[in-house]
Amino acid sequence: MKIKKPSTIRGMNDLLPEVIATWRHLEKIIIKIVESYGFSEIRLPLLERTELFQRSIGADTDIVEKEMYTFKDRNEKSITLRPEATASMARAAITNGLLHNQQQKLWTMGPMFRYEKPQKGRYRQFYQFNIEAMGFSGPDIDAEIIIMCARMWRLLNLKNLRLEINSLGSGDTRKLYRNELITYFTKYKNNLDENSLKRLESNPLRILDSKNPDMRSIISNAPVMLDYLDPESKKDFEVLKKLLDGSGVKYEVNPRLVRGLDYYNKTVFEWITDDLGAQGAVCSGGRYDGLIEKLGGRSTPAIGWAMGIERLVSLYEVDNKRIENLKPYFYLVTDGNPALLKGFELAEEIRNNFPKNAIQMNMGAGSFKSQLKRADKSQAIYAIIIGEEEIENNTIGLKSLRAKGDQVEIHFDNIISEIKCIVE
Repeated sequence: MKIKKPSTIRGMNDLLPEVIATWRHLEKIIIKIVESYGFSEIRLPLLERTELFQRSIGADTDIVEKEMYTFKDRNEKSITLRPEATASMARAAITNGLLHNQQQKLWTMGPMFRYEKPQKGRYRQFYQFNIEAMGFSGPDIDAEIIIMCARMWRLLNLKNLRLEINSLGSGDTRKLYRNELITYFTKYKNNLDENSLKRLESNPLRILDSKNPDMRSIISNAPVMLDYLDPESKKDFEVLKKLLDGSGVKYEVNPRLVRGLDYYNKTVFEWITDDLGAQGAVCSGGRYDGLIEKLGGRSTPAIGWAMGIERLVSLYEVDNKRIENLKPYFYLVTDGNPALLKGFELAEEIRNNFPKNAIQMNMGAGSFKSQLKRADKSQAIYAIIIGEEEIENNTIGLKSLRAKGDQVEIHFDNIISEIKCIVE
């Protein structure tokens, strides 16, 4: 009976060696930048109690109602694969007492899970890089984390990104604005699509985010949040704009920029590209001053952003070549057991002395001819050859695989000094 081949779960993809080098290249640069701004790494569990996301994201949001991977464990407790990281970061700060008379700048990276229709740039298991600054109340930190993104784009050579900013005001002004939106959209109730009708009472700000072209004229004439800002939010927003202007970071004020999650207030922003089709938001962030208190902690102002790594990689490959995996500098070929033993010894000595230059040993024996074919296929620069003759003469053969030239013999006592001349 033919055995059926295993397959991946829809929307959950394998990341193969040919793409990982680009991922690691981008992640390395991002980590270096965020840590230069004083952010420290925190690692979080993939599973949280379901109530964490119900309380933070909002029980009536699409994420909680339709998209979360939720199930009961053996103790009949409801647990969920994290759909986003901010709630988990806030929970970790509360659980571990990180906010007792302290400010925290934290970053984390890893997979998130949402059950939604898979498409390019949107998957059921996707990867994010998150930063959160907790305990900072002024617009200066808002500006810093946006400016930090602008630095990333420069160092990653990403050219076609634009910044949109908005303010959602305080909780009270948001309630006022929410009521104004309900009043306005109720007038057009017969013209609203199914999603907008669902959001009308529960989360009318989400209607502003509708991509339905038939809703465009109704949305364009809706009340604008910026007209309802409280004095403090208005002042903070003006300071944020001045700080961005002073740092040379260009932006557009988008009064329709909102957030689908309940915990956001004041500053919200997105870095957007037109190079990736419909999935244009590469990095999204905002302030969530009420979240930590809502989860049972002390009242703590906070702001952060989340960056989709798949989209970042796709955008990087628009203007840049894919980064290749590290190729071995040396490929070690042996013939016979004495040569194999000497080869293992030599390989470790080379790794000790030249840790930046990879060496790959031939495994599984084979003739010299077949081993040299493998050496060439590995894209190594040199083949190191040890056979019976080399063992007898206490030498190795060194053969260039990328340039013409004769094989040279090197005495064992001189190997490290000769290799040093080659790699340096």
